[in-house]
Amino acid sequence: MSELVFILEMIGTVAFAISGALTGIRKRMDLLGVTILGCITAVGGGIIRDILLGIFPPKAFINSIYIIVSASVSVAIFFFIYFHIKGYGEISKAHFTHIVTIADAIGLGIFTVVGVRSVYAANISMNLFIPVFLGTMTGVGGGLTRDILAGDRPYIFVKHIYASASILGALICAIMWTRTSHATAMITGFVIVISIRLIAIKYKLNLPHIR
Repeated sequence: MSELVFILEMIGTVAFAISGALTGIRKRMDLLGVTILGCITAVGGGIIRDILLGIFPPKAFINSIYIIVSASVSVAIFFFIYFHIKGYGEISKAHFTHIVTIADAIGLGIFTVVGVRSVYAANISMNLFIPVFLGTMTGVGGGLTRDILAGDRPYIFVKHIYASASILGALICAIMWTRTSHATAMITGFVIVISIRLIAIKYKLNLPHIR
């Protein structure tokens, strides 16, 4: 089980690092800015979760592999674009947005269920609210921090059923946790999150809001 969780965390770390790095490039940040944005998107949610669980220092600071992977991915993306695209004017915003949203959906699904699993692994007395809340925070925390640092309105509040997908995936995962195998609960929660996100992106679905 621990190996599965580590693999999922690495996939999620890479996906969120891609999302953060591309957002930094779109915002015309320099190499350091792109790298920091990639890293904070990848590990921000986990850091928030660990702090709320009373885990000090957070896991991302104890095991440097998460920072190393996210920083390496961010730097690699920066230099790939730097040497293959002449000037930011030639970057297709629509193309970047597509890649960011897909990477974001993968990272959101993975970190949501990993967050639920981390809460249960902490062996604290809880009701259903705690794993759902912290699973959601693990999923959306990095993207929320990314948008704030990039000067954007947080994506989770305005577009394409983002946080709601994480909440529902975390809820299903938490309900199934004691009723099925943990792997089944995590896979089901992940599939629910990413399915809702991709459907919402494809059909441009949003929660009701006042225009």
